[in-house]
Formats: sequence, structure tokens, C-alpha cells
Amino acid sequence: MASDDILTQPLGIKRTPRERFAALSALRPTTRIVGGALALGLVAGVSALAIMGDPHGGEPVAVAAITLREPEPAAPVAEKAPEKTPEKLTAGQRSADAVETASGVTVVRAGGAQAPGDAVVIRVPDAGPPKLAALDPRLAERGRYGNLPRLGEGRTRVLDVYARPDPGVTGPRIAILLTGLGIGQTATASAITKLPPEVSFAFAPYASDLERTVARAREAGHEALLQVPMEPFDYPDSDPGPQTLLAAARLPENLDRLSWAMSRFAGYIAVVNYMGAKLTSNAAAFEPMLREIGGRGLGYVDDGTSPRSVATALGAKVKIPNAQAEIVLDALPRPEAIDRELARAEAQARAKGLVLVSATAMPMTIDRIVRWSRDLEARGIRLVPVSVTLRGTPGTTRLSSAAP
Repeated sequence: MASDDILTQPLGIKRTPRERFAALSALRPTTRIVGGALALGLVAGVSALAIMGDPHGGEPVAVAAITLREPEPAAPVAEKAPEKTPEKLTAGQRSADAVETASGVTVVRAGGAQAPGDAVVIRVPDAGPPKLAALDPRLAERGRYGNLPRLGEGRTRVLDVYARPDPGVTGPRIAILLTGLGIGQTATASAITKLPPEVSFAFAPYASDLERTVARAREAGHEALLQVPMEPFDYPDSDPGPQTLLAAARLPENLDRLSWAMSRFAGYIAVVNYMGAKLTSNAAAFEPMLREIGGRGLGYVDDGTSPRSVATALGAKVKIPNAQAEIVLDALPRPEAIDRELARAEAQARAKGLVLVSATAMPMTIDRIVRWSRDLEARGIRLVPVSVTLRGTPGTTRLSSAAP
């Protein structure tokens, strides 16, 4: 066949005119058949369109009308905001809650005198409590019982080196001294982990592993003070413990006992009485103790348990940084009594600017202070370390300009 001739024709061989005409004549019937089929299909499609009147050939079609409208005006703001109830929070409070939840910052709703009642104060917490200075061997010397604090080069005091950095805040402030730390391990651990770092700790000298316990407290930001056992009026019925400083003891004996207590651990900024109503009321016996304490670059804090103490007057005389607690929070160890004394401390702080209070490391006392301190700043009061009260007394001039 001609088509076979086309396919089987060897490449490169030219056909004659007659052969080319024969090949085209053979294809014409096929071309005519294909063209006829296409024409028939076109006629059928035009006929269907004319009959059905649907250019989509019967496919489902939906037509939606789009109408343009002017935006509605915003609703007018109410002239008077509705009263706030626990069930109905204001927009500011909802925003504060959202910020607190999302970012972890502390949101304080201020209701005190320093901010309007409706204000929402967002305070971003610090990265952590300020770090206390590491122990400096240049501020210690070897004694009979161990290392004792001493003045450093340029008469640098351990009080200045180991205290928390001065926060520099003004307004109503409260300093809390918690005593009796180190004896009860559970209460001590609870105080270190739960209480604000501004609370200062006084450690009794009888606890075991005092160096490690004090190091944990200082790592958490708490200032450390040393409690020294001193004679009460009903001694020995009330006995502070071994190495108690006695009003009738010879001076070398008392100095030796004081040296024992001061060598128990390092890093403390001041000495605190442990009992001691009889000794602290005897100026002749107590003054040499204060001179020795101040000469080693330390301060002295009276816990306020004895109204007959002459520590403040003697402290000014010997030019030692000193302070005396004005309120003993748990003199009556009941929750309602502690709460009442905390409220009294707030009132005094607002009236005087700065007040020092003391308390013992009882679990109940720790719990009441924790509860009370949670929203203290919202009431316009700041906690400060005990060292702030020592810096603010007449005896706090640096020892380089005032001999002990």
C-alpha cells in the first residue's frame, strides 16, 4: 500500500513526482473521514445549546449578589463605669491578668496612698535577689577557736562588705530580724525558701553545720547576723546555753566566750543578743563587749525583748553601728496577735518612715510573715534588710573616721 511505501521508504531516497502524488491521493479518504466527524460534533453541540439555553452544559451554577454597606458607627462610651465586682472585672484588670499569665511578670493592683485605687501597676521582677559578697579571707584572722572577723585594709568593715546592697528606697519601710535560725532544721529551711530575701536572719551559735546553713541563706539573699548568748535576770533557771556572757564574770572570761561565739561561722554583719536582759542592762559589763564587737567591724542589734537594755545609749557612746527593735512580733505567739503587731508595724512605718521589728523562727511566725508580705508593696510599704537600720544610726560613720 502507499502508506506502507511511505513508512518503509528508505531515508535519503527522493521520490518521483508521480510517487508523491500517489501517496497524497491515498491519504485523502482518511482526511475526509476525520473532517466529517469534527463537523458533525460541532453541529451537535450548537443544537444542544440552542435547545437547552445553558452555556454551562447543565453544570450547577450559583449567583451571589454583593451589596456594599457603610460601616456602622461605634457604640458610645458610657459616662460612668459600672461598679467592679469579683464576677465582673474591668478591662484593665483583665489586661493585667493576661499580661501576668502570659509573661510571668508580677501584677500589683495598687490600693494604697501612692497610686489611685483603680490603678494597675505592672512590676517586672528582678532577675533574682542581689548577690551578697563572697567571704573575703582578708576580713578574717585566726583566733583561739577559729577565724574571727576583723577590719580590712583601709579599716573596711565586714558590716559594709557582707550586707545586702543598699536598695536606696524611701517612704514607709520595715526591716524584719528573724532570730533563732539554725537550731530547727525544718524551720530554718522554711524561712530560707519562703520568706522574702529582704528579711535578715540571726543564727544561734549552737547549731551543727552552721557554715553550710548560713551559706544557703546568704545565697538566697538573706543577711546573716550572729546571736550571742547573754545572761538573763533569772539565770540559770533560764539558761541561754554554753559560753553565756555573764554580768559578774571577769572581762577576759567574757571576751573569751565572745570570741568562741564569733568564730562559729563567717559572713555575718552584726551581733544580736540571745536573751541577755541582765547583761544588757549592766553598762559596766556590757560596754567592753560592744567595744570588741565594733572594733571588729560589726554592728550590734538589740532584739527589743528587754525594756531595760542600755545598748542604744552605749552604742552611741562607743560609736558602734547599732539598732533596737521597736516591735517583737510574736511576744504573744498567736496568729491573731502576730497579725496585729504586723499591722502596728505598718502604722509606725507610715508615721516614722523606717521601723525595725524582730521575731523568732517559729513555723507559725514564718507563715504569718509570708502571708502578710505578699501584697505589702501594693499597700505602699517596702521591706528592707536590717543593715539599713544600722546605716541610719549615729554610730554608723565609717571606722576610718571614728575610732571604736
